[in-house]
Amino acid sequence: MAHSAAVDDGSSVEVATLANGVRVLALRLPHAPTASVSIFVRTGSLHESRRINGISHVEEHMAFKGTHTRDCQQINLDAELLGAEVNAHTDKDHTAYHMRGLAADAPRFVSMLGDIVRNGTYPEAELARERSVILQELSEDDDDPVSTAYKLFDHHCFGSHPMALPVIGARRVIETLSRDDLLGYVGRQYTGANMVVAAAGDVRLEELAAAAEAAFGSLPAGTPNLVAPPRHIGGLGARRQSGASQTHVVLGFPIPALAEPHHAAVLAAAVFGEGMSSPLMDEIRERRGIAYYCSCSADVYEHCGQFIVEASMAPERVDEYLEAVTTLLAAHAQQVQALSLQRARKQLTVRELLDAERPQRRLERAALDLLSLGRVRDPRERADALDAASAADVSGAFATLLRQPVALAMAGRVKPGAIDRAREALAARQIGGL
Repeated sequence: MAHSAAVDDGSSVEVATLANGVRVLALRLPHAPTASVSIFVRTGSLHESRRINGISHVEEHMAFKGTHTRDCQQINLDAELLGAEVNAHTDKDHTAYHMRGLAADAPRFVSMLGDIVRNGTYPEAELARERSVILQELSEDDDDPVSTAYKLFDHHCFGSHPMALPVIGARRVIETLSRDDLLGYVGRQYTGANMVVAAAGDVRLEELAAAAEAAFGSLPAGTPNLVAPPRHIGGLGARRQSGASQTHVVLGFPIPALAEPHHAAVLAAAVFGEGMSSPLMDEIRERRGIAYYCSCSADVYEHCGQFIVEASMAPERVDEYLEAVTTLLAAHAQQVQALSLQRARKQLTVRELLDAERPQRRLERAALDLLSLGRVRDPRERADALDAASAADVSGAFATLLRQPVALAMAGRVKPGAIDRAREALAARQIGGL
């Protein structure tokens, strides 16, 4: 079956579903000479346990190391003979494989990616080499205060739920994963119900669907890789890292998930920390020079959402920073200025338009919509929801999130007693249930 929807910019979105549940998505951009083709699979660190944490990331690396008919050198050469780029990434909720080249070659990209995704042989020698590369990547990640703070933050947000697991994985898992582990994981997770074949450019759904049928039509249908939503727990923690000279602080609260009303919280994050004139940047960086870096974001997933404020600073400024940022948050729960709302709304509008100019970004959003919501959201739907949120709605979003359990993590050079003083600063303004 197939359905389509037109968009104001002349593009259109068309979707067909194969008999085994694989969905084929064509984002038609008639004037684009190139095409982006991706295979999205609904599996990532969210679908792992601690026993296999990191297997999605390792598999994504190993998929390019050879198939039944092509070694890794041939895989790269075949792509480059078409002038194409080939890449992949792993996230918490999905894994994706990409090629980009001439629009006329899009059906061939589907076939080539199908070979990579379905026919990986995971040679033992290649696995040993790639294991070494990933372990080096993990060591670098462990040394990074920003990454360390985020991993600790997720732990305090979600506890033992897989949402807390890092995408890069655990060292003990990476050191012991076998070829059979990878084959078994792909066999369980890579099924028709969990796959979207997507292309953006001057492409035709019928051609893409035919290529997808040839590449993926024999996949078992399976069932959706569903995970129970996490419960946001909250908590405060710190990790000291030798050699670090700065402290990175991540502070956050739960917000609604993708299918729930979340646009007021997204707007709240833009009001608070989008741009140099935002209250966060203006007060913390420009007026008081407390932190050299700070930002605010609203990350919305299928299962949950996070309102996150982060900053890097000298250790002796952490107490001052927490006093200032909690004061700002509490003030926004009382009132959001009309001018701030106007600025934030315009910034989000421009961001949406910039994303619309990036085919790969539009493609990813549409494919994840299909996996999470079962439909592709019209851009006007998002724009209308943001326009409908009033200053009172946004202020209410601040008030709601500040009543939720707070999660806070510090990493790098952390001074003694920093967590106790952070707890006191949050409690003084009745933030996060403290």
